[in-house]
Amino acid sequence: MNIFNIALIFLIAWWLAWFLTLPFGVKTADKVEPGHAASAPVKPRLIVKAAIATVLAAIFTAIIVVVIESGWIDLRE
Repeated sequence: MNIFNIALIFLIAWWLAWFLTLPFGVKTADKVEPGHAASAPVKPRLIVKAAIATVLAAIFTAIIVVVIESGWIDLRE
C-alpha cells in the first residue's frame, strides 16, 4: 500500500468524520439579530470539531491500513 492510497483513505475518512461531528453541540441563538439565519450556531467550535475529525480519521485509517497490510482482506484477488 503506497502513500497515495493511505492519503486517499485518510481524506475520505476525514470528510466523513467532519460531517459527522458538525451537528454535535450546536446551540442556536435565543434572540436572532437582523441579517442572521435563525439556524446559525452561536459558537460553532469548528477548530475542536476539525481536531476530533482528524483524530477519528487517523484511527480509522490506521485500522484500514493494518487490516489490508496484514492480509485479512486481500484487494489483489
